[in-house]
Amino acid sequence: MAFWDQLKTKAQELNTQLATKTGQFKNKEFANGSMAMCALIAAADGSIDPAERQKTAGLIATNQSLSHFPPHELQEKFEWYCSKLSSDFEFGKVEATATIGKLRSKPDQARAVIQIGIIIGGADGNFDEHEMAAVRSACHAVGIDPAEFEL
Repeated sequence: MAFWDQLKTKAQELNTQLATKTGQFKNKEFANGSMAMCALIAAADGSIDPAERQKTAGLIATNQSLSHFPPHELQEKFEWYCSKLSSDFEFGKVEATATIGKLRSKPDQARAVIQIGIIIGGADGNFDEHEMAAVRSACHAVGIDPAEFEL
């Protein structure tokens, strides 16, 4: 139980930090990277069931750190990445990871996208190994050591 309490506390801390930081990240690359990260987390086990897709979309719509983007635009981009991952998981994964990788030269934005992945992955209280692997992969794409996030 202590692990889940720590995860919840860490997610709340990350969300507070993100709310402060992401106001300055009002750009298309950050929005796309965030939605690619969310789709990767939703599809981390190799498929996206409708309930998981809906739950993640709900979290995106209510996430304080993404509130400065129009929700319908985020939803459209999330659905686009989900469709790519659903039709061909490996190709979709490469495409989503490449989108996240575009933030490599913007380390603050890259860290914020990684934090969004951690928050989305841990939102259900079960940040599983597939989700952790997706976040680690995103960390490598942007040149950040996953150990920075205790992954």
